[in-house]
Amino acid sequence: MGSYLIRVLIADDHPLLRSGLKHLLEQEPDFCPPGEAENSDQVLEKISERAWDAIVLDIAMPGRNGLETLHEIRKRRPSLPVLMLSMHSEEQFAIRAIKAGASGYLTKSDAPSELVRAIRRVLAGKKYVSATLAETLANAIEAGEERPLHETLSDREYLVVCRIASGKSVTDIAEETGLSVKTISTYRARALEKMKMHSSAELMNYAIRNGLVD
Repeated sequence: MGSYLIRVLIADDHPLLRSGLKHLLEQEPDFCPPGEAENSDQVLEKISERAWDAIVLDIAMPGRNGLETLHEIRKRRPSLPVLMLSMHSEEQFAIRAIKAGASGYLTKSDAPSELVRAIRRVLAGKKYVSATLAETLANAIEAGEERPLHETLSDREYLVVCRIASGKSVTDIAEETGLSVKTISTYRARALEKMKMHSSAELMNYAIRNGLVD
């Protein structure tokens, strides 16, 4: 029989992006044709159906987002490498993703040139991060207990804050995530309370100061 082929599951709600990433991996002779999932439920269903060597997981999926899905994957498949993929800059989500158990973080703009290398690195049991992110992580560790306010937020609260900071309305965010306006308003209210702020304008100013906005 032939040699073992690497099995990767690509999870993203945009068909065009999935197609592009699949094409990249299909050029590699030691990769199987990748599997696909467009939301969290499909990811969890597919990891229960068969064994995968790695998952490429988008952070901003509708419904249960990538960070929440990552927590669930960690419960079910603790050792399965998960490479988080995002259109957002590293400063916004990378540290949170790594702390949540991700094996690496890759921006969509870097995916065409870095995806294969990133997957091979996490398959080798290593973390995939850029040099910039490695320095940021080291600084975060040195900072010890001095946690920024946004690190007190839940993953969903954090996503809502970042989207508000990028100029999205509560209604916009509800449509993007598939959640109700009332639910998004609740996350916004909790975030304001935790961060001791009173308005979206304050959240936006904070996000700009702390590099949470692209």
